[in-house]
This record gives sequence, C-alpha cells and structure tokens, in this order.
Amino acid sequence: MKFTIHDSRFTIHDSRFTIHDSPCTIHDSPCTIDHSQFIIMPKTVFISGATSGFGKACAEKFASECYDLILNGRREERLEEIKTKLEKQYNIAVYLLPFDVQQRDRVFDVVKTIPADWQGIDVLINNAGLALGRDYFDEADMDDWDTMIDTNVKGLLYVSRALIPLMIKRSASTGIPGHIINLGSIAGDEVYEKGNVYCASKFAVDAISKSMRIDLLRHGIKVTNIAPGAAETEFGIVRFKGNEPTAKKVYEGLTPLSARDVADIIYYTTTLPPHVCINELVITCTQQANTIYFHRKPN
Repeated sequence: MKFTIHDSRFTIHDSRFTIHDSPCTIHDSPCTIDHSQFIIMPKTVFISGATSGFGKACAEKFASECYDLILNGRREERLEEIKTKLEKQYNIAVYLLPFDVQQRDRVFDVVKTIPADWQGIDVLINNAGLALGRDYFDEADMDDWDTMIDTNVKGLLYVSRALIPLMIKRSASTGIPGHIINLGSIAGDEVYEKGNVYCASKFAVDAISKSMRIDLLRHGIKVTNIAPGAAETEFGIVRFKGNEPTAKKVYEGLTPLSARDVADIIYYTTTLPPHVCINELVITCTQQANTIYFHRKPN
C-alpha cells in the first residue's frame, strides 16, 4: 500500500483510511492493517445500480482499494453474488440495500434502516440510470420517457437527498470532505438525433451536479459529474430492449470505453487532496470526439 502521512500522529490522507490515536503499523497485503496500536476507520462508498456496468466495476475498484461498500440495485441475487466475491477477494465488508431508486418512499425508508456503524458514508456514486429506446421524438414510447426521467433524474435526487445528511455528519466528524459522484453522459453536453429524453435526463444530471456543488460548498462536500462517451456495457442491451446485434452495432469499428476504464477514473477523482475537486470530467474513447463525430475503422 502507498500512503502519504500528514501530521505523523493521526491522519493518513490517501483517501482510504482515517487513523485516530497512536502510532501504527501498516502491512503490504491488500486491505490488511495491524490494528493492535490504533483505531482505524476504513472508508465507505455507497454505489447505486451496482449490479452491472459502471456500478459493478466501481464496486470492484473501490473494494480493491480497501473501501467498505454499501451496494444498491434491484437484482438482489446478483448483489449477493458480488458481495460474496468481493468480501472473499479483498477482505472488506459489504452491506446490501436492494431497492428501486424510482420509489421515493422506499428509498427514504430503506436509508433509515442503515445501521449506525454503516452510516459513515464518505463517497456516494449515483450510478443507477439507463436509456430506453432510440426513436424520433414523435414516435417515442412515453413509458420509456417516464422510466428514464424517474430513474436518471428523480432516482438520483431521492438517493442524494436521503444520504447527504449522513455524509455531512461524517465529513464534520472526520474533517475530510465527502464526495458525490454523479454519472452523467456526454449526451448531457450535446444532443444527438433520437436522443431526446435520454439527453434531457443527462442535461438534468449536469445541472443538478452544478447545483449540488454550490449548495454543498458550506459543508465541504465535493461533487463531480462524470460524463462518459461510448462505453460497451449492458447499457446498449437495455437501451435496445435485449436486441444484442443492434446494441453491438453501435460499437462497430470502435474500441469503446470499458466499465473498468470509467471506474478507474472515478476512483482517481476521489484520491485527490482535500482542497482539490474535479467538478466535471468528460471521457471518450480515442476514436470519439463528441456525440456525433467518430472515426470508425473497418472490421
């Protein structure tokens, strides 16, 4: 493990641990620390939509960096599989909160059940989101519109509003800024044909992120909007409602981003010094300039 220690008595600022009390010994093996001479507070990340794609990759990345995890998703069986794998592989703790972010009352009721020893949330990754359909505005399915708005916009709002009080309390007690990561999209910077309501939902994420950044300044909470471009995950299969050939065609001639690429960058944004915040980060593969221009290579 690599650590930078500021003030040799108390706090390690590599963004993973806060150490209180007396001198300590840290060993090199993953997530193993000699607890005999001090009290250690491992950091905790909450990830919504953690059963696949960016969310699952973030769970794996943060677990590998010794974070404890609170994982949310609708597919409880898949959450259990991820929990078992990561706890065994990385010797960290995982707490599961299966719920649908679209259901406001359910979100707040479940958050109230988080045990006291899990309420110290340092990082929130608002990953739950989706695209449904790619149709002209006048031909689109309005049920798809409702689902995208309810998940990408309202779900992000509900989860954030429920958890931010816990993050403010945690930040005040540790003196280390909490960090909210909102998964936006390059589609939140520039509209493309047949993107209509999906693009609108990601424009909303951009505006919400900027608003959060301003409103949470007084609490020292960092907010980062991550805006990926073309990334090959389950996203395309969901968008095209199980039509895998159509989903794959989007990436023809490209080496798109992977979920791991995005997770690595998300983790990086959380490792910066307390006085540094990346407000927005647009990420594309080398062959993509924006939502419209690509350089595709023949197969």
